[in-house]
Amino acid sequence: MEFCPDCGMRLVSRRNKKEKKVVFNLVCPKCGYTKHTGDKPPVIPKAIERSPHESIAIIGKEEQKLRTLPTVRVECPKCGNNTAYAWQVQTRGTDESSTQFFRCTKCNYTFREYS
Repeated sequence: MEFCPDCGMRLVSRRNKKEKKVVFNLVCPKCGYTKHTGDKPPVIPKAIERSPHESIAIIGKEEQKLRTLPTVRVECPKCGNNTAYAWQVQTRGTDESSTQFFRCTKCNYTFREYS
């Protein structure tokens, strides 16, 4: 993919016949700049189309075991452990404060704190 040195637009491939010969040029659709590429057509990249099924990320069991959330010191109401993972979610209107969730590092019990 090449761009016009004058205006920056992407150059488009054009095929012209000149004296019984086929000639390929790259032409700017905006300002008309032309670049001669010779007898062979320029290599045009093709977009790779993926189905929605291929775009879905699947998290395996090993990845689920990774704990990358920050930890805080708060007591678990279920087992009494004093360390939990923490994250915040905007569960109500944007003008109200967010809800802070905790997950115990020992028993995986999830509880919340409204601010």
